[in-house]
Amino acid sequence: MSEYQYYEFLAIDRPLTADEMAELRALSTRATITPVSFTNEYNWGNFKGDPEEMMQQYFDAHVYVANWMTAIFMVRLPIEALTKEVAKAMSVPYLLDFKATITHWIITWRLEESENYDRFGMEDGRGWMARLAPVRDELLRGDLRSLHIGWLANVSREMMDDVEMEPITVNGLGQLTSAQQALAEFLEVDKDLLAGAGMGSPAAQDEEVSQKEMDAWIHDLPGDEVKAVLKQLLSGQGQQAERTLKSRFTAWQRDLQTDNADTPRRTVGELRQNAEKARQIRLEKQKRDRKQREIQRRKEREAYLKNLSNDFPKAWESVREPVERGSGRGYDEACRALVDIAEAYALFSTKKRFQEELKKFMAGHLRRKALIQRLVTAGIWKDQ
Repeated sequence: MSEYQYYEFLAIDRPLTADEMAELRALSTRATITPVSFTNEYNWGNFKGDPEEMMQQYFDAHVYVANWMTAIFMVRLPIEALTKEVAKAMSVPYLLDFKATITHWIITWRLEESENYDRFGMEDGRGWMARLAPVRDELLRGDLRSLHIGWLANVSREMMDDVEMEPITVNGLGQLTSAQQALAEFLEVDKDLLAGAGMGSPAAQDEEVSQKEMDAWIHDLPGDEVKAVLKQLLSGQGQQAERTLKSRFTAWQRDLQTDNADTPRRTVGELRQNAEKARQIRLEKQKRDRKQREIQRRKEREAYLKNLSNDFPKAWESVREPVERGSGRGYDEACRALVDIAEAYALFSTKKRFQEELKKFMAGHLRRKALIQRLVTAGIWKDQ
């Protein structure tokens, strides 16, 4: 297998400056660089840049895929978007990593032990960023389900004992967003485990913000922080000011929810039991779906055969042309048509009548040994 690596970075909060783009160009002469993105792929050699340093300095999201079964997704968040307690609780060595700088968190989800050879034989990394990038905005709104998915990846690999507990209680695991579902797919979290984690998970909180909550939070906001935000607005950093305020407000809301939370954390063993329940539900659904498809297929088949029976002479005539072609493909086509005609006679006439008509039809074709062999194999002709 030849080597393949794909790198993609996305700048969300602010575009890159001309100087920053020049700095990035020094790292790669082949990369596609725009004011909001950096993309490159390698079939040999290695990228000279350090993705973590690039995230600290330039970008807000990063996707990396290599065909030696490695996939990495990173986001950068303002430091106030996440508490140290949550980061410590959710951290999983080698799978879900939190690194704090003075101003930001760098969160990294990793998949490094995949056995999905088909996926990585075809995977080129493109398309993942569009599917995964919304995870960052969800985290900024206080939605921690993507972190729980990263923790579940550890459970999925059977690296935890049954007695270990969920690090925190997260609402809405039974109603994942498209981006969260994509993250679970990216990390290859077991689908039954994911469904099992949703069992009994409290519903996601209504995202609508009440005026009363905003008034209470703004009332207690320190004056120096208000001044800092106003300065950001006046200096043209409106988007950054908005994100800062939303992150702080969301963290405050999350603290209130934590204080009022009464949903118990579950053990890994309970999650695995839920996963088995989810597996049984999935298998039963697949069985029902197969049965329904078979019923529908039979209905369609019967309608087709009924249509054949409405004009048997026409059906027999349609077989003549492929037979007279005298080719293997023509004989295959004729054999399939005769099998259909035989079934139509069995349902809407008689098998005896079919055999009589078949003998008449074959009277002029008894030297076509290849055709006869096909009909014998299909069970509608007895070799004389």
